[in-house]
Amino acid sequence: MLLSELKTGESAVITKVKGYGAFRKRLNEMGFVRGKVVKAVKNAPLNDPIEYSIMGYEISLRRQEAAFIEIVSLEEAANIVGVSGSARDAEEAFAKHWEGRDKHIHVAFVGNPNAGKTTLFNYMSGAQEHVGNYGGVTVDAKSATFRFEGYEFNVVDLPGTYSISAYSNEEKYVREYIMNNAPDVVINVVDASNLERNLYLSTQLIDMDVKGVIALNMYDELERSGATFNYQEMGRMIGMPMMPTIGSKGKGVKELLREVIEVYEGRSETVRHIHINYGKEIEDSIVAIRAELKDEKDLTCNMSPRFLSLMLLEGDKEALEFVQRDHSREKLLKVVKERVERIETMYGENVESVITDTKYGFISGALKETYKESPVNRRRKTEYIDAIVTHKLFGFPIFLLFLFVTFFATFSLGSYPMEWIEAGVGALGEFVDNQMSAGPLKDLLVDGIIGGVGSVIVFLPNILILFLFISFMEDTGYMARAAFIMDKLMHKLGLHGKSFIPMIMGFGCNVPAIMSTRMLENRSDRILTILINPFMSCSARLPVYILLVGAFFKDYAALVLFGIYLFGILAAIVMAKLFKRVLFHKQEVPFVMELPPYRMPTLRTTVRHMWSKGEQYLKKMGGIIMFASILIWALGYFPVDKELEAQYDEKKAEVTRAYEATITSGVGNAEMLKEEQDAKLESLHRQVVSERQENSYISRLGRALEPIWTPLGFDWKAGVSLLTGVAAKEVVVSTMAVLYLGEEVAEEDDGANATLKMCLREHGFTPITAIIFMIFVLLYSPCFATLIAIGKEIGMKWAFFVMGYTTVLAWCVCFVLKQVLDLII
Repeated sequence: MLLSELKTGESAVITKVKGYGAFRKRLNEMGFVRGKVVKAVKNAPLNDPIEYSIMGYEISLRRQEAAFIEIVSLEEAANIVGVSGSARDAEEAFAKHWEGRDKHIHVAFVGNPNAGKTTLFNYMSGAQEHVGNYGGVTVDAKSATFRFEGYEFNVVDLPGTYSISAYSNEEKYVREYIMNNAPDVVINVVDASNLERNLYLSTQLIDMDVKGVIALNMYDELERSGATFNYQEMGRMIGMPMMPTIGSKGKGVKELLREVIEVYEGRSETVRHIHINYGKEIEDSIVAIRAELKDEKDLTCNMSPRFLSLMLLEGDKEALEFVQRDHSREKLLKVVKERVERIETMYGENVESVITDTKYGFISGALKETYKESPVNRRRKTEYIDAIVTHKLFGFPIFLLFLFVTFFATFSLGSYPMEWIEAGVGALGEFVDNQMSAGPLKDLLVDGIIGGVGSVIVFLPNILILFLFISFMEDTGYMARAAFIMDKLMHKLGLHGKSFIPMIMGFGCNVPAIMSTRMLENRSDRILTILINPFMSCSARLPVYILLVGAFFKDYAALVLFGIYLFGILAAIVMAKLFKRVLFHKQEVPFVMELPPYRMPTLRTTVRHMWSKGEQYLKKMGGIIMFASILIWALGYFPVDKELEAQYDEKKAEVTRAYEATITSGVGNAEMLKEEQDAKLESLHRQVVSERQENSYISRLGRALEPIWTPLGFDWKAGVSLLTGVAAKEVVVSTMAVLYLGEEVAEEDDGANATLKMCLREHGFTPITAIIFMIFVLLYSPCFATLIAIGKEIGMKWAFFVMGYTTVLAWCVCFVLKQVLDLII
């Protein structure tokens, strides 16, 4: 009897709650659990929904939802347990009676044709099957009932099918049976000798959010082939336990049934619901569609909203008809259409192909972790490429070579447009300098805004080139291979290889990299990955590196840049190992690292990805970097020393009078005299700016903190630059430009950035200082945006911890490194 059949005013005892995972869990949380008494209070005016009373609460359920709850009447329950009295007495007696007594488990068999499903079913059931022709479909399905270890199994052998996409009658029937009958456990029979193909159906069951056990049938063929398979680990990865069976001989059948009981009773430690990640665009589309389905209880009470969203994106005809059976739902269909067009425009192929490719990538990633192929192996294009790029000897060198080429191109190719932008910034500064009269506003524009922002914007080409390579890695599928290559090392740190993906993303920006750790299901793994992610040199640090590398290591630029990035990876490895021992002792939960098929990305997609990052960089120019540049200029300009300004005005007037007197006397070339006068005025301006800074607010702050920086070989200006870099790492360069460009240099050169390099050399920066400075920028506190992202993801206490420990680590490492380098060099 079903709860939906209970008449108003009558009471009953719940015997079973069916439905897919999330739906069943929601019912359980509302109090609908086995052994509880429920009463039908009243029906709505249209007989739907129905109000029930349970555990002292009044709860409303739709009739369709109530049909997933099995009951026995209160009288029947009282007769079963042999009591008479109140409902409470019957409830307690019934719950006590249920323990250790026969329980009914509804099991559905699904699997590919010729996977040995029926053979296994017949052995398990003793061939007590009933062949029936189910209404509306020309499909045979077998059912049987038998007892095993105190449980009554009602087993249904569904038609063999490669998928449940509803293209054929078999597929349609299997899918509808699982959704409408909600079996307690699904046994997915898999041909163990052809795992990759057979597991495709398993991924669809994962999307449906059903409880399942995978029977690895014909496991003897896998063993004979020479292959090895860690099926326990695989089961933990996908959230479904796996049991080897040989249906023809009955081997493993009892173990399979015992595992079904464990899953049914909720005792299996392997069972967990996972989400197959289909990529940002599709995942965003699923979220958008689920938002439209949120209040459509009649659509989602017997199937997972995620699964329905995927079917709609794939253009499944049955799903489209299903959502329109009551009314048109034009808004929902409009959202689906827009998302489909967006996905297909981005990928250049239909959504179904993209999802299918991702599923096989999911399977391939899981098998990479757990399955070792026999010597005779079928090769495909992706496998041929993987044979090289993920080779145990060549894979790591190829990965390092790819990184080296990335940094070489970033510095070398980016140097040409960088020079053009630098010249443009210099020309703009000179134009403003010539057109405006002297005063604070002129100094603000030339030294603050143009000098500060311009010193950072020149690195835009380098940033774009870096993101071009990162985009290529992501779009081709090599990013996942990079994670696979690092898998063994990550495991030694107590992490999965997939943790390396946020680390690689950190080369672009730490904020999205930290957000991407949501893919890690274990919280300890996630926190640990976040704690070490700031050591990945984000693009914001690149301007600092390129400035100092260009000033002191131009002949070895790519090598030094490559070394800095590797140092960051090494620091992350060391700290991960330390944190794993000190803070996180619990073994990580396994999960699948997807290996999608290789694709050659379109130029349009890659350029769009690259430019979106460049656009963010430009927005920073007009936001935090401009604000920081103005603030640093103001702190360096004020307070105004009127006596110093008066002396400056007097000296400037003397230079002007001397020039005019020389011109009047007719001695010397007028053009040369004009150049000489301009040079003297510029030198005088640099002197007054330098003196102004020495008495400024920022100087007082810098000198107060100078004892912190002196052991590292930095002056107060370098220290202040690092301090402001906590806001955004690009601000380090703009601060240095504002502070150091006030110094007079021994030679002139074109471009503000070239002049800044000379100012650094003139001001005591050496190759050793440059190395120490870059290491400090690499290691110390991440920017405010990253700290906020950490706070949102795992809590502000961790954000403050990251800020503190990275800064202390940076100082200690740089102090030791300086002592060592001073001894060696």
